[in-house]
Amino acid sequence: MPTPGRELLRRVAAEAEAGVDDVDTGGGGSGTGETDDSDVPETGGSDAEDAIGSDRALGNGPFEFDPESVEIADEDVLDRLEPAVREWWAQEFGRYVGQNGGFFTPPQREAVPLVDEGENALVCAPTGSGKTLASFTAILNDLFRRGREQEEGLDNTVYCLYVSPLKSLANDIHRNLTVPLEGIRERMADRGEDVEVRHAIRHGDTDPAARQRMLEETPHVLNTTPETLAILLNAPKFREKLRSVEYVVVDEIHSLAANKRGTHLSVSLERLEDLADASPTRIGCSATVEPLSEMAEFLVGYDGEGNPREHEIVDTRFVRDFDLRVECPTDDLIHTPRTAVQSGFYDRLHELVESHENTLVFTNSRSGAERVLENLRGRFDDYDESNSGCHHGSLSKERRQAVEEGLKDGSLDVVTTSTSLELGIDMPHLDLVVQVGSPKSVASLLQRVGRAGHSLGQTVEGRVIALDRDELVECAVMVRKAEAGFVDRVFVPENAHDVAAQHVYGMAINDVRREADVLGTLRRAYPYRNYTDADWERLLRYLTADYDGLESKNVYAKVWRDTNDAPDGEHHYEAFDVGEPLLGKRGRLARVIYMTNLGTIPDSFTCEVVTRRGDEWVGTLDEDYLDTLEKGDVFVLGGNRFAYRYRRGSKVYVDPTSQQATVPSWFSERLPLSYDLGREIAAFQSDLIDRLEAGGPPQVREWLRSFPIDENAVRAITRLFDEQRRYAGADSVATDERIVVEETLDREAYRRHFYVHSTYGRRFNDGLSRLVAAHCASRSNANVQIAVADNGFSLSMPLNRKVDVGGILGDLDPETVRSDLRDALEGTDLLKRYFRINATRSLMILKRYKGYEKSAAEQQVSAEMLLSFAEGLEEFAVMEETYREIVEDKLNLAAVEDVLGAVRGGDVDVVTKRVDSPTPRAFGLATLLASDVVLAEDESAVLQEFHERVLESIGDADEDRDP
Repeated sequence: MPTPGRELLRRVAAEAEAGVDDVDTGGGGSGTGETDDSDVPETGGSDAEDAIGSDRALGNGPFEFDPESVEIADEDVLDRLEPAVREWWAQEFGRYVGQNGGFFTPPQREAVPLVDEGENALVCAPTGSGKTLASFTAILNDLFRRGREQEEGLDNTVYCLYVSPLKSLANDIHRNLTVPLEGIRERMADRGEDVEVRHAIRHGDTDPAARQRMLEETPHVLNTTPETLAILLNAPKFREKLRSVEYVVVDEIHSLAANKRGTHLSVSLERLEDLADASPTRIGCSATVEPLSEMAEFLVGYDGEGNPREHEIVDTRFVRDFDLRVECPTDDLIHTPRTAVQSGFYDRLHELVESHENTLVFTNSRSGAERVLENLRGRFDDYDESNSGCHHGSLSKERRQAVEEGLKDGSLDVVTTSTSLELGIDMPHLDLVVQVGSPKSVASLLQRVGRAGHSLGQTVEGRVIALDRDELVECAVMVRKAEAGFVDRVFVPENAHDVAAQHVYGMAINDVRREADVLGTLRRAYPYRNYTDADWERLLRYLTADYDGLESKNVYAKVWRDTNDAPDGEHHYEAFDVGEPLLGKRGRLARVIYMTNLGTIPDSFTCEVVTRRGDEWVGTLDEDYLDTLEKGDVFVLGGNRFAYRYRRGSKVYVDPTSQQATVPSWFSERLPLSYDLGREIAAFQSDLIDRLEAGGPPQVREWLRSFPIDENAVRAITRLFDEQRRYAGADSVATDERIVVEETLDREAYRRHFYVHSTYGRRFNDGLSRLVAAHCASRSNANVQIAVADNGFSLSMPLNRKVDVGGILGDLDPETVRSDLRDALEGTDLLKRYFRINATRSLMILKRYKGYEKSAAEQQVSAEMLLSFAEGLEEFAVMEETYREIVEDKLNLAAVEDVLGAVRGGDVDVVTKRVDSPTPRAFGLATLLASDVVLAEDESAVLQEFHERVLESIGDADEDRDP
């Protein structure tokens, strides 16, 4: 009979009091070393990021609670565990019973029984609350129990798959699984039971020898990535090892669901469902995410009847305490010299680093992470390579690993990063996260800040430092909404033909299949639950090369489809009924082609910029930047201005020009604002302007002081909107019920500028601006230049052209937006780039073939040679997916349709303002078109000039000086 939880706790407490590090269970040592209390995070559990087995031995001090009277709410959960597992758990986590109200953290308390009973479950909890261990505990307990009961131990096969989006995360989990596995095994050995539960990691970096060993001595728990799982499902020998899988743990599922890696994984899980002897239990781990019901259905998929599989949701997203605050170096971000703003920022950052053990600084670009570290080291003698570092995806694997080790052992006082440390390694000493600028979504803020205070009992401390007025507004709203429990939604790509093409090909390679079975497998995956018969026919026409001239372009059939012939026919398969529609693979190299070309992460490349005359090399541009360029757009490179003309493969052709820049050089680095947060900003602006109208700046300041922002931020935000109202009226502020079009005339540059204020994020504004620009160009017969930001977009055309942009917005029909956007994309570099990506994903263009690897630039050349042909084919799947991905995933079609529908229905007004100079809320948009903005100093000068015009117009009656 298992030892009761209270008795186990008494023993653990007694041993802690005595300074002994193992429980007296009738056996020997615990397998854990003594650890000083100062090195032990106060946590009752861990997750993938906080190291399942991080070094948390009990130490040498007594508990901070009375073991006899402390509340234990979860002895029933502890009772589910094997005696050896119970003992290890009590030894490892007994000192946190007082903190947790039991042996388990809230997500563990709910999840362990569900997994133990074979229930599919989505476990949603913040970083550091033990969600990954919540998934693994019942699984490991089951494996140790079965290993004990079976005379020969566990079979030589895989029982549990752990799938993570990052190799580093898989590596970390692998290392940290060692602690519970070894600790439990030693306790079983003490009982005279020899049980081995093996675990291993398999991803792209695993060497061939290790892969071969896995066939001979197969891990019972296999850690892998989505791409490698897809390969294993088609590996003739190893796929047999997957028939026994009973558990699948998908970690950080929120980061996968929003992109095609998640789409790919969802179909792989359904293929595993077909392969496995019994339906595996699926457990998903996620940080704070919304909507939970959709994420759960994404995890579990659908049954053969079109219904979501049964599942449970463990919602413990808000079990941790957050200390979040927005800070601003000054209350005047326009007239304070940039050098002073920078000095204030670095002085404050240094102060924060000095007052904390380990600090992680997030910026919104890789170059920003490098720059912050360089300035810290240059300004202060306290920082050098021994105690500070930078981490991002452009650095070598060795440099990243060195920084990761420094974060794990606490030797680095400060590390700067962009996005590469949002997920991944345990940082047990990290006690502060600083976010520079807006992370653009509440979910990203919580994910990043959640890396600090890496345990359930600690308060998560995060500071957001805003350095411009637009981002200051974003950050104030973001932190306020985070405190209120708001989370941005994840949007799942749906019905992607390119991913479907890969999987249908893979299924056909494994064996001849019924068409209905293949389609059924696809439709059970959440992203394909609405995949129609017409979608299927479109996909199969591509895969069978059922288009005249396609094979002459070296695009060959990948599958055959046929009805099963009678026994004397050429195509007869005894396993199927005569007349049954079947699918099979085409080509002798099909398996090799598939295995070496699958995956969804696109290759990218850098384009060389050369002049059309003289072919002079100017510099390089990331291809992402070209998404923003139209013919005639002017950008700055190397301090000089160039007009974009066209691209051929990896070369961009330009003409030197003295015209104003229309697209900023940093554009492609900026993260896009989430649509949901944009809507909240619009509602905030409505509330603020109403208060400003009713009670002036004092009432607004009083209200803003209830936000988690400092006094500089309070005053800067108040001043911004007060000047806006006084200059252009309260109705010049965009709200959730109003879009504002601002028109100015630049007689010096002979341009007419429109600034459209819509706070719905860059994806939305990118889509809407393309529609408006196309109509403006058509009505004015002029080239229209576009610049897009998160809080709106700007349009520019010759001064002698007049259009009613507000009227165009009111006339746009939400019913025709999809086709209008599609028309607007024709001939653009954005279309060319996404066609390459989708053609490669669809295996229309092969990255690797017969030992040759085609670079991204070479893929682009191939794609451009195929594009015009593909556009001429009727409903060609690769072309259709290219348009779908751009319009739906990149340009946020659904949101554009919703807002335009609200405009048509009268729920959202369109207000036009004609002003002599841009309003304060348009300053950011106006600098995108300002001719003199080349460097940060130039931007500051232009902002000051705009501001002086506003102050002159309103008489500079400073109403914002009252306390």
